[in-house]
Amino acid sequence: MSLSPDARQVLDELRRLRATDAPTHGGHILSYVYDSGIAELDELAGQAAALVQPVNGLDPTVFGSVAAMERDLIAFSRDAFGDPTAVGSVTSGGTESCILAVKAARDHAGVAPGTGSIVLPSTAHAAFDKAARLLGVRAVRVPVDPTTTAVSVDAMSEAVADDTFLLIGSAPNYPTGTLDPIERLGALAVDRGMPLHVDACLGGFALAWWPDPLPAWDFRVPGVSSISADLHKYGYAPKGASVILHRDRDRHRAGFFAVTDWPGYPVVNPTLLGSRSAAGLAAAWAIVRYLGADGYAGLVRKIATAASALRTTVGQIEGLRVTGHPEGPVFAVVADETADHPIDPHRWSSAVAAHGFTLQAQPRYDQSDGTVLPASTHLTITPVTATVQDELSAALVAGADDARGLPAATAPDTLAGLGDAFASGAITVADALALPSETVEAALVGAGIDPHTDPSQAAEALDMPAVIAAIETLPRPVTAKMLAEFLAAYTNP
Repeated sequence: MSLSPDARQVLDELRRLRATDAPTHGGHILSYVYDSGIAELDELAGQAAALVQPVNGLDPTVFGSVAAMERDLIAFSRDAFGDPTAVGSVTSGGTESCILAVKAARDHAGVAPGTGSIVLPSTAHAAFDKAARLLGVRAVRVPVDPTTTAVSVDAMSEAVADDTFLLIGSAPNYPTGTLDPIERLGALAVDRGMPLHVDACLGGFALAWWPDPLPAWDFRVPGVSSISADLHKYGYAPKGASVILHRDRDRHRAGFFAVTDWPGYPVVNPTLLGSRSAAGLAAAWAIVRYLGADGYAGLVRKIATAASALRTTVGQIEGLRVTGHPEGPVFAVVADETADHPIDPHRWSSAVAAHGFTLQAQPRYDQSDGTVLPASTHLTITPVTATVQDELSAALVAGADDARGLPAATAPDTLAGLGDAFASGAITVADALALPSETVEAALVGAGIDPHTDPSQAAEALDMPAVIAAIETLPRPVTAKMLAEFLAAYTNP
């Protein structure tokens, strides 16, 4: 069916808007997107999503295709992660999977709402902090080794309290790509008689076929009770599709929300959503059916080769170094403080952007034991990276040459002054958090961080190293409020 002129005009407008976005294909964005390099997958995913466009995933007994596709994805995932009897659900993304992992563990343990705690490494994803806030539990973050960036099992053990109902480890963690010691964490979980959740949202569908030997991290480890992994990352599906798998059937069921005590239809939700699109599910199902285990293994080999070569490139740049012990598809770069001329990683990321590649800046993090994870720049490696590997390597080197000798970025003057006010006690965090939205927005505008920037110009208009420097300068709860204000105003007319 051909579209009317008015309909074509709407799509033309959308194409104009999309033209201002960062490129999602071609390997020039090393975060947020996961490009397989196989153009046919986009067409396959698009057509699969279109076929289920009117479907409501709320009730698989009415829309049986939802149940059939979910069964297939769970079967594929549990085989990939080492337990052919695991059970689970398909969710909208990693955050939802992580929240459901915490909810299932809390409810299965019979922990009363508003009580209980989870223990996790400082490098575990912020989705678990969101889970803790939503579910009314405490998130106890344990410092990681600043050199390896892996968590200490002894420190995790010491953090366990009488009300702890879940341990969490990452495979790998997002900030540095290091795997936590899952085997030892599993032994701790068994010893303490509590579940261990492995967050493999980022790299699970890459690690499952990683060509080099890896420490055990999945259901083959005794003590691992649940695993989250995103199909819309290294499963190459469009956003959003993820899986949450459980070794224990009863714990899986504890994640459900079911109500019959009201006058309407019976409500049974395996996820946080009620009505939900089947588009992500169908797209993921189609791609998994198309690629199969052999197809994923072939793509992972490309990732492993490119990641190794790029880490070698960074290792040869005077003034920079790879941090931690990354063993998968992502890694992070920090200043090499032993070099004669350390390079600020955020100045470097800006310089690399000028050579055509966008990297992701990460702020310094002060751990609870006084140790520091230094400011870093994150790189996500995908199969398509192999096609631009030489060009990217040259950009990394050229960016280092451009950034060498530059001072670290600083927060805008007005925010730096605000940081001094916090340090002197002239203003407290509570004072700042109580400020109304309009005042916070005015402070942002005064600092040159204008949320009313034209979306098509935002990438050029925002000085991200300065924004990250502000995060490092001000109390973290304050910067969280400021960034929430920025995004709220940025996306409102």
